[in-house]
Amino acid sequence: MTDDALSIVQKAIDAVDPYAAIRSNVHFDSETNSLQVGAAKSLDLNQFDDVVLVAFGKASSAMATGVLEQLSEGETTTNIKNNNIQGVVIVKDDHGTEKEQATLESHGISFLEASHPVPDARSAHGAMEIMKMVSETANSRTLVICCISGGGSALFCLPQERLTLDDLQRTNAVLLASGLSIQDMNVIRKRLEDGKGGRLAAAAYPSTVISLILSDVLGDPLDLIASGPTVPDTSNWLDAWQLVQKNNLEDKLPEDVVQILKDGINGDMPDSPSEDSAIFREGKCETIVVGNNERAVEAAATEAKRIGYDTKVLGCRVEGEAKHVANVFAAMAQQLTLQRNGPGQDFSLATLPAALISGGETTVSIEPGSDGKGGRNQELALVFADCIGKLGLRDVVLASVGTDGTDGPTDAAGAVVDGGTLERLEGSAEDALRHHDAYNFLDQVESDSHKPLIKTGPTGTNVADVCVVLIR
Repeated sequence: MTDDALSIVQKAIDAVDPYAAIRSNVHFDSETNSLQVGAAKSLDLNQFDDVVLVAFGKASSAMATGVLEQLSEGETTTNIKNNNIQGVVIVKDDHGTEKEQATLESHGISFLEASHPVPDARSAHGAMEIMKMVSETANSRTLVICCISGGGSALFCLPQERLTLDDLQRTNAVLLASGLSIQDMNVIRKRLEDGKGGRLAAAAYPSTVISLILSDVLGDPLDLIASGPTVPDTSNWLDAWQLVQKNNLEDKLPEDVVQILKDGINGDMPDSPSEDSAIFREGKCETIVVGNNERAVEAAATEAKRIGYDTKVLGCRVEGEAKHVANVFAAMAQQLTLQRNGPGQDFSLATLPAALISGGETTVSIEPGSDGKGGRNQELALVFADCIGKLGLRDVVLASVGTDGTDGPTDAAGAVVDGGTLERLEGSAEDALRHHDAYNFLDQVESDSHKPLIKTGPTGTNVADVCVVLIR
């Protein structure tokens, strides 16, 4: 079943390929000299003299390349020539290909790499270049196309005037260790940076801004994806401050960050643009989601059915502590295996062989002093392996991966485990979990032809996580 699980998660990743997603949603029409974006939006290119193409996120390189190729295919008939196209692409280190870089740079698009998940000086430089470019070209005959994907919050990171990059780096480190969801982290982040929370769109006004989104946030709330740089902000200073207080972060955050948040709730700092701002009120911004977790989960379910599993989708909003989610999945697997025991043990969720498919993004709260290596998917898998091992469930497999190919600060995308995984490993799973050291624990031995750790390398996409549980 391990091969089946790996095949299913690979289909999920393939389904949200960013280049293909763009090519499916952006088309040049030579007859009307227009750019069709999504199902309903058509842009008359005769209305624009310049195109600014900006992109940030783990999938930004592939997305921008897809857009640029559509614009280039129309060069012989449209008034937008090469020298009228400019832009900046910021991608995570090693997440863009040499071919993509060459294509972008040959058309005058700057290709920049930066750090993720903690921003660095390159993140600030790239963000500054983007803000400068959209501001300097801002007029009613400019079209700004923004390609935004997961990881954009860290890669497009420009500190507010009163803050330093070090302040933001320390803040991000605190937030990543806090157990907060990405949604809640971004409510705080957008108060501390220029460009976030609709500020990029405001800087571009009165240009037309089209945003193409590869969503890594569950439910696709547009104001939270990459901290919503091109959409109205639905949160405020008080929301951010309440998150800080509720999670006891005030003493952990830099003093200047805390002071800015306090100034904000006291009315001494301007907040992010709302839906009443001119650029949003006048309909100058349009946003299209070209890929998300739901599409990845649908593809996984289709593959599981094709292989022969009775497949149930548990949803695309699985959140919470990884260890708690693992316990729930193990309980479901146990209930399904009880069907073998005859009448009175039926569990209506599915019949065997069964596949339980889910999407989402769990969290791991890191205690002070923890020095282990791992990620949320690896920890979920290890807790699950521990549970089903103790329950004696042999014919059960779980594979859980980050669709970007990265799980925590490791080179693994996640892990695949079964009922016998812990028997093949030395040491205590409980000790590894106590230190959040799932990576080193799962990396120590081979399971048949597969090691527990799944190492895909950077996939070029990012739509949160996909988890597959198979039961026979």
